[in-house]
Amino acid sequence: MTEYVELARAESERGEVVLRERRDPDAGVNAPAVLELRVNGVFVMDTQETSSERGLARAALAKVTDPRRVVIGGLGLGFTLHEVLADQRVEQVVVVEIEDALVQWMRDGTVPHGPAYLADQRVSVVAADIRVAMAEATPAAYDLVLLDVDNGPGFLVHDDNVALYQRTFLEQARACLSPGGALVIWSAAESPTLQKEMREAFGNAVAVPFEVTLQSRDEQYWIYLSRVEA
Repeated sequence: MTEYVELARAESERGEVVLRERRDPDAGVNAPAVLELRVNGVFVMDTQETSSERGLARAALAKVTDPRRVVIGGLGLGFTLHEVLADQRVEQVVVVEIEDALVQWMRDGTVPHGPAYLADQRVSVVAADIRVAMAEATPAAYDLVLLDVDNGPGFLVHDDNVALYQRTFLEQARACLSPGGALVIWSAAESPTLQKEMREAFGNAVAVPFEVTLQSRDEQYWIYLSRVEA
C-alpha cells in the first residue's frame, strides 16, 4: 500500500495547500520518494511525472523567435520554470504564484530542488494573483506568457480562476506582450471555448495537441497559443 507523509501544510483564503511525500513500499528501499502537491484535496502535480510541465515550456519557447522576457503563471514544483531557464535565449523570467506558502517551500528547501531552481539570477518570483500582475504590467514588457495555474479551464484549482480563460484577462495578457510575443495556455482537455476567447482577444488562436506518456499510458493534452502580430 502506498504510504504518505505530510511535509508541509498552509491555509489561505482560497483554502488548503498540502505538500506530501509518497512512497511505494513495493518499489524497494532505494526507490526515490515522490513529492505531491494538492490544493483543497485535489491532486495538482508531483515529481514523478513532469512531462507536461516541461513540454509546455519547450513547445511555447519554440513558437517565439526571441523569448528574452518570460512570465510564468503558476510556480507549481518548478519544472516549467526549470525548462524555460534551459533556453539560453531567455534573459528574464518572472514567476507569478498566488500561494505564498508554496514560494516559501521552494525557497527554504522543503521542496528539495527548490533553492537550486530559484537561484538562477534571471528569476524573480512574485507572490500575487496572475490577473493582478498582468493588469499592472508595463505594455509590451514580455515576449512570452505561459499560463499553467490549472489543468485547463475544465479543471480549475480555484473557482475564481475561470476568469483567466475569458476575454478580459486574455486582453490584459495581450497588452503586456511585445510584437511577435505569444500567450500559451496548457489544458488537460480540448477546449473550443478557450480557443474562441483567445481568438477574440488576439485575432488568432491555435490548438496544438501534445502527446505524452504517463506511466506507460499514452495521453493527449492541449496547448493553446495566440500571438501578437509583429
